[in-house]
Amino acid sequence: MTRLRLVTWNMHGGVGIDGRFAPDRIARVIAELDADVIALQEFGSRRAAFDMRAHLETASAARAIVMPTFQKYGCDFGNIVLTRWPVSDVACHALGVDHREPRNAVDLVVDYGSGKLRVVASHLGLRVAERRAQIARLRALLDATSAQPTILLGDFNEWRPRGGLREFDQHFGLSSAPATFPSPYPIAALDRIWVAPARACVELRVHKSRTARIASDHLPLVATLELP
Repeated sequence: MTRLRLVTWNMHGGVGIDGRFAPDRIARVIAELDADVIALQEFGSRRAAFDMRAHLETASAARAIVMPTFQKYGCDFGNIVLTRWPVSDVACHALGVDHREPRNAVDLVVDYGSGKLRVVASHLGLRVAERRAQIARLRALLDATSAQPTILLGDFNEWRPRGGLREFDQHFGLSSAPATFPSPYPIAALDRIWVAPARACVELRVHKSRTARIASDHLPLVATLELP
């Protein structure tokens, strides 16, 4: 069996709960996680001259796949996936809803040595109707999944215990939902990870280091998988 660690984390543009843009704190948390695949939401920078992508690649010892949704402070802003494994396929699926903030999903296949894993990472909208449309599009993508293991992860912005995310529970099976937001005293499970087959996920936990509690308004969610 091959053991893999996957993470989803909303990095809040590198701005901590103290309001400071502190990319070194983000890098410290990334290094603490020591993960094979990390899906980051609200990837971005407050300084156009600062190369956040290179900064995170160094911290993670991984390759970055950036799928921005728009420009903010003169920098790309949106989703990024860091992976230490080779990528055999990658796509970006638009999830935007009219008159709302642009959204997308990063869809890639990583080769972890003895097999392939499909990783779908996203950040859904703030309104219920918006998420409903985005969930339907993601569900259609997932229904087309082959027999290979699949993981869906990201910030789903769902405050209700299950809400519209029941669609994903039906596809993957019921998943744990530990609270990740707000980082100092988490009460909401906004960040989620689903795995197929469900038995491949041997651990799901929230990373609660001292640095993580201040580096962003979300805490990282970490899944450990065992795959043949």
